[in-house]
Amino acid sequence: MIVQGLVPDTRRPGSTRVLVGGRPAWTVPADVVTALGLLVGQLLSGEAISQLDAAAEEEGAVRSALRSLELRAHGAVELARKLERKGHGKDSVSAALTRLDRLGLLDDRAFAQAYIAARSARGRGPERLRRDLAMLGVEPEIARQVLAESQAGVDDPLAQPLALARKRVAQLKGLPKEARRRRLAAYLARRGFQGSDVRGVVESVLSEG
Repeated sequence: MIVQGLVPDTRRPGSTRVLVGGRPAWTVPADVVTALGLLVGQLLSGEAISQLDAAAEEEGAVRSALRSLELRAHGAVELARKLERKGHGKDSVSAALTRLDRLGLLDDRAFAQAYIAARSARGRGPERLRRDLAMLGVEPEIARQVLAESQAGVDDPLAQPLALARKRVAQLKGLPKEARRRRLAAYLARRGFQGSDVRGVVESVLSEG
C-alpha cells in the first residue's frame, strides 16, 4: 500500500487526508502524519497502517462527539455511551474523550447545570433530577452541588409542586379523598418531589377542593 497523496482536509482544520489507490483511505490529525513521517510515494508498513487505522477511528469519534456537543451539552459518560451506540469502538471513544477533555470541551458540571435548568422547567423535582444525573454518569457530589445551587435561586421551592398538584387534582375529581391523596403523593414522587413539605402540599391542595 503506497501513499499517493497527503491533502489537508478543508472541512476539518488540522486534519490530513491520506490518499491510497486514488481515494482518501484515512483522515487523521496532521500531527499523526508528522509523527509517522509519511511521505508521498512511501510504502506503508503494517505497523503504520495499524496506527493510521486507530488514528482515523479516534478522529471519527472526535468529529461525531463534536457534532453532538454542538447540539447540546453532554456529560462524559453520556457522550461515551452515545458514541458507542453509533458504532465507535471503546478504545477510540476513550481516546476521543481524552482529547475533548484536554481541549476543555467536556464539563460535567456545566452539563448538570444545563440539564437541571431544562428539566426543572418541565416540572422535574430534585430527587428525580438526582436520579437522572446518576443514570447519565454525573458524579453524585457534582449533582449535589449543582442541585443545591439551583435550589438556592428559587424564592419558593414549593411553588412548582403546588402548581403541579393543583393541575393534577383537577384530573382526579370524583375519586374519594384518600384515593386522591395517594395518587397526588405518588405523582409528585415520580416527578421527584418528596418529604414532609410535599405532604403538606398534598393536604393543602386537597383542602382547596
